[in-house]
Amino acid sequence: MPARIVLGVGAGVAAYKACELLRLFTEAGHRVRVVPTEDSLRFVGAATWAALSGEPVATSAFADAHDVPHVRLGKEAELVFVAPATADLLARAAAGLADDLLTAILLMARCPVVFAPAMHTEMWEHPATRANVRTLRERGCLVLDPASGRLTGADAGPGRLPEPAELYQAAVRVLARRSAGLAPDLAGRRVVISAGGTREELDPVRFIGNWSSGRQGYALARTAAARGAEVTLVSANVDLAEPAGTKVERVTSACQLQSAMLAAAEGADAVVMAAAVADYRPEARSDKKIKKTGAAPEPLRLVENPDILRELAKGRRPGQVIVGFAAETEDMLAHGRDKLAAKGPDLLVVNRVGRGIAFGTDDNEAVVLAADGSVTPVPQGPKDVLADVVWDLVAARLAGPAGQPGPRGRAGRP
Repeated sequence: MPARIVLGVGAGVAAYKACELLRLFTEAGHRVRVVPTEDSLRFVGAATWAALSGEPVATSAFADAHDVPHVRLGKEAELVFVAPATADLLARAAAGLADDLLTAILLMARCPVVFAPAMHTEMWEHPATRANVRTLRERGCLVLDPASGRLTGADAGPGRLPEPAELYQAAVRVLARRSAGLAPDLAGRRVVISAGGTREELDPVRFIGNWSSGRQGYALARTAAARGAEVTLVSANVDLAEPAGTKVERVTSACQLQSAMLAAAEGADAVVMAAAVADYRPEARSDKKIKKTGAAPEPLRLVENPDILRELAKGRRPGQVIVGFAAETEDMLAHGRDKLAAKGPDLLVVNRVGRGIAFGTDDNEAVVLAADGSVTPVPQGPKDVLADVVWDLVAARLAGPAGQPGPRGRAGRP
């Protein structure tokens, strides 16, 4: 459903990416009012914003003062999305300053507010910036973690503005939850998600693997970020754009995935093992390409890979929620219940795979089995829908016995 959006633009080089984000908003039918900071016009001019949005552009609350624009825009907005959000802009927003039109709107807005930071790594990691981010999140704002990658010059690291398509997907999810009257129920929570399929090397050119594309794990990550969580995504051999607002760690093999997940799970409120992990790996890896000799090949000796889900469940700390995935081709419920009992997670998502189902597709169908005996069927539909069901079940378990937020839960903006 079309919405009224205020697109705030901070004074950073990444402002050019906001042009594509604006295009995605308008092509979807949303009415967008661009509100840049004065200095941001040094990077992208007012004429560009006006032409792309079809709306007037102003930076000062004194422009068209008779219309009191900061009050009107703040009250009318159904989403305020700031991209890029510079260190200076985050600081002014956290301090509650209202020295230009954008910061005045931020004080007026009672809709969801999303900040997409972009700055050099040292600025993002500075204690002052981290404190400002914590303050904004505590107030119910969604502050996405920046992506890692090339910055200005030769610099690289955390601080890059995520790609416009991923920012747009984050906005879509926030708007959908607002339309449903749902608050960001994972605000203040730390979650860890694995995605993709592991590869076990035979030699420098061959591996044992599976068909997992990582789409379900990435949908879980996007959805958790839109619901306010701090997300770590451990990605195994996935060729997808990094979800906006997540920290991505890339791995290849099951043993690498094991190390990354056990380390990331420390201090996490919820851990979701959505990756497809190879059950076995070669006992030995050849340093050279294995050549045909004309004779029968040597038997391939395999050893069992670690059961990462079982380790996570066994080592869970009090209050931590563990979720596993089980891909089956037959007898889904029977095999699923056996795995739930054997591995010990709180929830097990059982889905049918093979012959064009689940792997590599945009939709999924599953049954979520719980350790308490409950069963939640999820009919075939977009993987985002399954992701929301999983997080609904996780959020309910993270809440107190009366449905009240736990000690780390925070209320969202109205």
